[in-house]
Amino acid sequence: MLDNAVAVTPAPTPLLRSPSFVRLWTGTMASGVATWALPFILGLAVLDRSLTGVGLGVLLATRTVGFVAAMPVAGVLADRYSRRKTVLWSGLTAALATPVMAMSLERSLLVAAAAAFVMGAGQGACRPAFQALTAEVVAEPQRQQANAAITLAVRVTTLVAPTLTALLAVAVSTPVLLWGVGALWLVAALVPPPGNDSPPPSTTRPNILADFVDGLREARRHPWFVAGLAALTAVIATGYSATFVVLPLVSRDRFGSEAVLAAAMTTYTIGALVGAMIIARWRPRAQGWSALAGLALYGLVPLSLLLPVNPVVIFAAYVLAGIGIELFNVPWFTATQREVEPAKLARVSSLDFLLSYGLAPVGLALIAPAIDQFGATVVLAVCAVVCFAAPAAAAVVPSSRGFSASHGKSNARLQ
Repeated sequence: MLDNAVAVTPAPTPLLRSPSFVRLWTGTMASGVATWALPFILGLAVLDRSLTGVGLGVLLATRTVGFVAAMPVAGVLADRYSRRKTVLWSGLTAALATPVMAMSLERSLLVAAAAAFVMGAGQGACRPAFQALTAEVVAEPQRQQANAAITLAVRVTTLVAPTLTALLAVAVSTPVLLWGVGALWLVAALVPPPGNDSPPPSTTRPNILADFVDGLREARRHPWFVAGLAALTAVIATGYSATFVVLPLVSRDRFGSEAVLAAAMTTYTIGALVGAMIIARWRPRAQGWSALAGLALYGLVPLSLLLPVNPVVIFAAYVLAGIGIELFNVPWFTATQREVEPAKLARVSSLDFLLSYGLAPVGLALIAPAIDQFGATVVLAVCAVVCFAAPAAAAVVPSSRGFSASHGKSNARLQ
């Protein structure tokens, strides 16, 4: 009887009972909150006159330059050596730069800008490494749930953190708040667990550019990735940028206060929370098409700002956009971790962040002159069309249906 018994595979450990995932989740959340908090705290510094508006622009710009400059290099290093060590050193870099900014904020804009550059480099370096480390720590069947849990935590924090930070600002100074950001970066650096499958150090030591180009070739092997990344970049460069520029103007000129601006951003975050909760358990058959449809929902935002509608319609558009962006983000990250060759995952992830979020400021820089030249109505209409059309065009690529190879076989299964 025992000889005929069927072996039963034990159920995987629930994610929140896995010490390794809890450590990964904590570190990733800390890095996300630290990334979000810096612009908000620097905005408070402008309000208390410890920083000028020009200084704020300089610090945010130099942080973005550091982010973009570090991203491709960090992807190569995380693939060539260890994802965990890349997370460690990038987090420590940002953590050490934060108190330098805090101490120089009212003394030297040049020193503060240099610190902002280093902080941006640390932020950019940790993003692809965290993506690859997630694939090492979490088994493939649980990665979608893991990615949803991570983004859910960041969204919850960004929803409640502005109020908490504003309350803290009443009791403590801006430099103290910046020291708190440094503490978050320390958590991001020290808490995450070691990975299981970090690649061994390279013996040939090719140059960084050659390694990055090799990552580009890996990305091109996945048509769904190229198409999806093009769609995501188009939506962020047009829809995100236009609404960040136009929403404050609509709130002020059409409705006479900043209340619509604050409420719209809050409803967007609430929508993202809902989207993360939905996608944590929902497994649509055509996962790629569902994700791209979610991305296209952002087109409702410029459309709502274009039309003379009640503020409730604008809030509804932001809720749907928030839901849609997580219906895209979580399957997108999960598919990348599943389909891309593990030894090149960090480089492909760095390309993802570099083109989508890293270059978003370029869209912001171009939108304002476009509005001055053609008017907000024309710009918003074009942006809405792009937000709907770009994901639709990406969906035409055959492998986009499931964010997978044409026969549904991932690299993880083939190896």
